[in-house]
Amino acid sequence: MILRVDPGSPVPPYEQMRAQITTMIGSGVLPLGTRLPTIRQLASDLGLAGGTVARAYRELEAEGAIVTRGRHGTFVEEATGARISSGSAHNQLAEAAHAFALQVRQIGAAPANALAEAERALSEIS
Repeated sequence: MILRVDPGSPVPPYEQMRAQITTMIGSGVLPLGTRLPTIRQLASDLGLAGGTVARAYRELEAEGAIVTRGRHGTFVEEATGARISSGSAHNQLAEAAHAFALQVRQIGAAPANALAEAERALSEIS
């Protein structure tokens, strides 16, 4: 799992992580049932405090995106795929737009440039 946290971003590190993991789950990069790194390991890899990673995991668990199974680890929740599939297209679009907006802010791109790139990408796959 590749995550990037920008310490200079106005978006808190835990929210950067939460948004990236949510996007990876939604796009299938992290398939359902995938075991996530431990809090300690991910904190070490990213150079963050364990509490920061723990908060991101807590928020993801509250959303139903991941589940912690005690000593066995933390996993992408199987029920997430069913919930995403059964959710309305509007809710899915809103979540994707939110994740996109967070990434745009994280990289410091101008909103107009980001929208132009999104339109270009949409036209390429249409």
